This record gives sequence, structure tokens and C-alpha cells, in this order.
Amino acid sequence: MVEKQTSNKGIFVKTAVIGVVAGLLGGGVSYAALDQVNNANNNSNAQTSISSTSAKTSKDSAKNSGAMTPAYNDVKGAVVSVINMKRETTSGNSLYDIFGDNGDDNGSNSKKGKLQTYSEGSGVIYMKSGSKGYIVTNNHVVTGSDKVQVMLANGKTVNAKTIGTDSTTDLAVLAIDSKYVTQTAEFGDSKSLQAGQTVIAVGSPLGSAYASTVTQGIISAPSRNITTSAANEQTVIQTDAAINPGNSGGALVNSAGQVIGINSMKLAQSSDGTSVEGMGFAIPSNEVVTIVNQLVKNGKITRPQLGVKVIALQGIPASYRKRLGIKSTLKDGIYVASVVRGDAAAKAGIKTGDVIIKVDKKSVSDVASLHSILYNHKIGDTVELTVNRNGKIMDIRVTLQGD
Repeated sequence: MVEKQTSNKGIFVKTAVIGVVAGLLGGGVSYAALDQVNNANNNSNAQTSISSTSAKTSKDSAKNSGAMTPAYNDVKGAVVSVINMKRETTSGNSLYDIFGDNGDDNGSNSKKGKLQTYSEGSGVIYMKSGSKGYIVTNNHVVTGSDKVQVMLANGKTVNAKTIGTDSTTDLAVLAIDSKYVTQTAEFGDSKSLQAGQTVIAVGSPLGSAYASTVTQGIISAPSRNITTSAANEQTVIQTDAAINPGNSGGALVNSAGQVIGINSMKLAQSSDGTSVEGMGFAIPSNEVVTIVNQLVKNGKITRPQLGVKVIALQGIPASYRKRLGIKSTLKDGIYVASVVRGDAAAKAGIKTGDVIIKVDKKSVSDVASLHSILYNHKIGDTVELTVNRNGKIMDIRVTLQGD
């Protein structure tokens, strides 16, 4: 999401970014040098002929040389700019928190103010059903909005309705009139991703002025476990495709033109202040599909819970395992770091140090796959966990509780 600056009067000012490219290259040609060349040519037996034909561009254009161009064409009409609008305030201190805090200013003036663009992000039209076209974006793109608009790929701006939001996964679903939908994107299988494969990111970096921008990179890690600002562990796709403010909610696309992730965040610097480049993250498409389907159906996510804190073992080096207190030597599975007393897992006999390797006979290797299975159940359902406890395999039935 790209934020907009505010003036000291509370009026929202749209930030403009202007790039200046200067470009006079070369200069005069040295006639003395030409004379020397001509003299050398005249003194030699070799004859050089200069064509009098004017320079031309080839009819054989390289327009098809871009391997990812067809993939871009498959999604470009489905990627939109999402505009978060807020009302200007006339209260004493009119500076909004431009970093996403939608706190109440406890005054009625904000409800009477004129709507202005507060921030912009991206979104993906993924479904057309009946009179509605459905768009997935990031929750943080629409947080605190008084109104949401969508700028389509053709430049037309239309009103959008928020269908549902989920802060845990940072996803939201919007709806627009289906008559505006000319293209929908297809989701691919994020579980099939491999490190090194080519991807493109499509969105609106720095806002709608740069809508439909495409950047290319690779999958740096198909499954990376990170802790979000909300202290939730989330499994994400890591990519080095350029992701900038405003790309939030846009599409990460494979060479088949399928959306395999929703771009959500980037790492600009490490905890010690070291600058970082080429570290962007996207929410895996398999998790996106699970969440958006529930948001369309219920408007919110009611999560069945095991009552455990977990860490995916995949990709954790031995040195970090020791630091985290992980005793298991397994390469894959979900390590149970702690069990909440009195919750579902504790009642069923799950213990700290257990490694969940299957849920309902389906293998789980990351937090996203665990969530995907659990969120297809309802509170009160019973699931079967296959766990490895100190090398011993056992099946444990757990009755899911609410969050």
C-alpha cells in the first residue's frame, strides 16, 4: 500500500512522483580524425563502400521474445488499483496516522468531511458471479476506509463494496458490479512452486499513476515462515521480483499466467538496520483460495483452533533449531512449541515437542497447509492428527474449538 501525505489543515494531498531523464549523448564528430581514416583507406588496396540506404527498423519484431509476456497478458485486465478513501477532518489536530491506525477521533466532524484518497494498493479480480465481480486484496489496503474505489485496467474508476476482511492472513474481498469485469485471473497451485522458477509481480507501485506495472524475478523460497507484525506465524512465498509500496494486494504470477500468490509485504532492512534488497513476500494462492471462499460465504473468518503454538520444521537450520529449543531431527512437519492449557490439543493429549506430520491423513509441511486443512472444518469437528513423538508415530483425535 502506498500512503498519501496530509497537510496541516487535514486536507489529503495526493503525492506526485516525477522522474526526470536527461539525455544528450555524444557531440560533434572530429573531422581531423575522419581525414586520418580517409587517408589510411586511400593508401590501402582495400576498398570500403558505404551504403546509401537509410536506417530502418526490422519488420521481424522481437515482440514475442519476452517469455513472460503471455503470462502478463493473461492477468493484466484482472489486476486493479484499490483506492482507500477517508474523510478529511476539521478537528484541532488534523494529522491522520498515515500508517494504518484507524482510531476514532471522537468527533463528528470527520463524518462530515469530504472524501479524499488516503492510500492506494492493488487487487486481483478472480471471480465473476451473478451481478458481482470479486476482488482479492490485502486487508491493510482497505483498513479504516470510509469508502473504497477500484480503478480498472482500462482506467475507469468504480465504487467497490467490502465483502469481508481477515487481519490474521491480511486478506480482504471486495465486490464491484459484474458489468465492469472483462477479465478474471486464475489461481495456480502454490504447493507446486520451486525455488528458481520465473515469476512476475503485477500491481500499482506508488499508486494508480503506475497501474499495471510488471516486474520480473524468481521464487527465492516457495515456503518461508515469518512472524508478522501481529505476532502471527505465517507461511509465505519469498521472491526477488520488485515489490514496492502500492503493490500490496497485487498478483504474483507464474509462467502459465496463474496467480500463485498475493503480494503482501517486503523486507527493507534487517533487525540491526542493514539495508535489504530483493526480499518480497506473497500469501500463497492455496491459502488465499481457502480464505476468500469463506469471506464471500460468511463475511468473516471463524477459525477452528487446535490450541497450540507451532513452528514449521521445513528449512530451519540445525543451529536455529537448537536456539529455538527444537529437539526433533525430522526435516518436515509442524513442531509443537507449546500447548495452551485447557484447549483442544491439551485435552486430546498433544504435548510440547510433538511433530504433527499429517492431519486427516494429509501430509503437512508448513503452517499454510495446516491452516488449509483446519479451516475447511467447523468448530466442533474432530480431526485426526498423526504425530511423531520421540520417534514413535501415533494418531490422536482432536475436537476443534473456536478462536
